[in-house]
Amino acid sequence: DRAGFESIDVHMSDIISGRRSLKDFQGLVACGGFSYGDVLGAGEGWAKSILFNPRARDEFQTFFDRNDSFGLGVCNGCQMMSNLHELIPGADLWPHFVRNVSEQFEARYSLVEVLRSPSIFFQGMDGSRLPIAVAHGEGQAEFATTNGAQQALAAGLVGLRFVDNYGNATESYPANPNGSPQGITSLTNRDGRFTVMMPHPERVFRAVQYSSRPDGWGEDGPWMRMFRNARVWLG
Repeated sequence: DRAGFESIDVHMSDIISGRRSLKDFQGLVACGGFSYGDVLGAGEGWAKSILFNPRARDEFQTFFDRNDSFGLGVCNGCQMMSNLHELIPGADLWPHFVRNVSEQFEARYSLVEVLRSPSIFFQGMDGSRLPIAVAHGEGQAEFATTNGAQQALAAGLVGLRFVDNYGNATESYPANPNGSPQGITSLTNRDGRFTVMMPHPERVFRAVQYSSRPDGWGEDGPWMRMFRNARVWLG
């Protein structure tokens, strides 16, 4: 809303019942937290409510296939959208997100690097190293093949990765809170319209939400750029 969109809450029950249709929208954000009680595996259950319901599956398939649509999945929404990769063009290299290596729920302030990718959300941000909120129990990226992480990196589909205090990609805890290979924590599809990420940019889009920040920052934090980028792409 702050970035210039008209934001409307839509529940899965609205889609399944036919009260709402995704044809009326150009952007979709699958929110983090609290879906299906925020129990472990909630994102998997959320995805199955789409994949195994003919009306919902058709709605999402049609939405993903359009040229003027875009989407973002955060945390539970990341897990949900990653399980819909068969419906999303160009998302064939996306992983599933499974239980953290620590086997604990991790709520932290972590450092990530923005990589160059086609994601409409990260345009002009590549090279940035920024703190961001994380809060998840199932954030470990599990790729279908042993070299899946390297394939995603080589294809330029990785948007964010956890880095250590030296700026190097890391799999070490606690800099990498979930143990994902190569520190990978966000991916996009091949045309950049759909992006999934495990950290929470919506929790740190204002400067006052940071525990520390450089002097001279205004009202907005750097993650606000993501949402403004989407609005610029839409026109």
